Amino acid sequence: MQYHWLNKNNNNDLIIFFAGWSFDYKPFECLECKDYDVLVFYDYNTLNFPQIDFSQYDNINLICWSMGVFIAYYLRDKLPACSIKIAVNGTPFPIDDSFGIPFRTFDLTLKYAATGLQGKFYQNVFSNEEFLKKYEQNPVERTIQNRVDELVSLDKFIKSETQSYDGKFYDRVIVGMNDKIIPVKNQLNCWQNIAVKLECGHFPFYMFDSWEEILKCK
Repeated sequence: MQYHWLNKNNNNDLIIFFAGWSFDYKPFECLECKDYDVLVFYDYNTLNFPQIDFSQYDNINLICWSMGVFIAYYLRDKLPACSIKIAVNGTPFPIDDSFGIPFRTFDLTLKYAATGLQGKFYQNVFSNEEFLKKYEQNPVERTIQNRVDELVSLDKFIKSETQSYDGKFYDRVIVGMNDKIIPVKNQLNCWQNIAVKLECGHFPFYMFDSWEEILKCK
């Protein structure tokens, strides 16, 4: 696991963000941090949570996206206390026929990961050509092989885990109604009546100008 401070100016408020598979911090640099320090976690080849001192912060918020929703919940006992915990287009069951990505779909993604990461995967991540072009102007910096290895590691780890969800960890949930990565039906099955439904694809972040807007999305 890697991490990067998008903003670290000794603010009183912190946003911790867990990105999805294959991403890093680069595509999120477009979001204004304002009066928040912002810490991004990504690259889940390993799940060793780093030693970070959070004691300076009066208030900590958690935003998790895609695979990051599962990762943050798995690491919940190692995270600092958070005022608000938001899941965006993800569930605590990343490979699941009813609540996540169906097993067959995930296995096909894994089989063709290297090819998909050259273009097709990101065409499905972004809901329109405008967002895809915006991503291409500031794409992830990780190598394709590093991202493929990450998915191999996640596949082995997730399928060896028997995790249940307590139903209480996440306070808010955002579901993109045009998500082509995690079936919308499965996300709604998982979150039932607590989801905020947005007309967006799997990557909704270009719809927002700042991290604060995401925190206020209800």
